[in-house]
Amino acid sequence: MPSEYLSVAVFAVVGTGFAIVALIMSRLVRKDRPNAEKLSTYECGERPVGDAWTRFRAGFYIYALIFVIFEVETVFMFPAFMKLQALDRMGMGLVALFEILLFLLILLAGLVYAWKKGVLKWE
Repeated sequence: MPSEYLSVAVFAVVGTGFAIVALIMSRLVRKDRPNAEKLSTYECGERPVGDAWTRFRAGFYIYALIFVIFEVETVFMFPAFMKLQALDRMGMGLVALFEILLFLLILLAGLVYAWKKGVLKWE
């Protein structure tokens, strides 16, 4: 049993050591020549306009989070629906369908809540 822990410890030490050595070597080998162009804000290849420290409305971040939540929903729903027929042959199709619908209902409740709070209004 201790030999199993020893192999994990050796793996952790070697991995950490490799990361530290790689960072130190990259620091020693790189060229350090900062200039105004390198230190400027990068905006998709366009010249920066205005101050980089402008404030964004919190609703923007909430809108983005809601988008990510529904993207994750799509990622989970696709394989679930693909395996629904196989689960039905095993006698678990109705249970799986109920779980999928419950998951969708929870997400729909979150969307309705966000809608009623006015989070989805883009102003």
